[in-house]
Amino acid sequence: MPHPAHYASSMDCRFHLATCVGDGKFIISTVGEYLPDGHLREQIAASRGIELQGKGNYRRADYLNQVGWEEVACGRKYETYVFRAQKQTNPEGLCCPYEVANHIELEGTGYNDPAEAYRGHMKLCKDWDK
Repeated sequence: MPHPAHYASSMDCRFHLATCVGDGKFIISTVGEYLPDGHLREQIAASRGIELQGKGNYRRADYLNQVGWEEVACGRKYETYVFRAQKQTNPEGLCCPYEVANHIELEGTGYNDPAEAYRGHMKLCKDWDK
């Protein structure tokens, strides 16, 4: 799937994988590399005593250099969850025929490394495809 499938701020995550497995029964969703919008970055930097330099993309780069990616949850920069899937009610014009049925997590784990997040995502895809 070409879009994230969970997490309220997922559109601000630079890392996302969403895979439908088990003949459309489950969606495995991984998100990470959360970069809050500019206003929130300013507040976070100020609360941490960090003075950002530059404007626009230079300021965003300075934030990443000084702060890095924000956590998506306590103690982790990436997370993967398994959800039940359902067919889209009106899939015409949409990129995916399936969506998360509800946001009850069937299994999940967190990571602090993108390679681990990718491997964890693929493992859960394999496990839940059975």
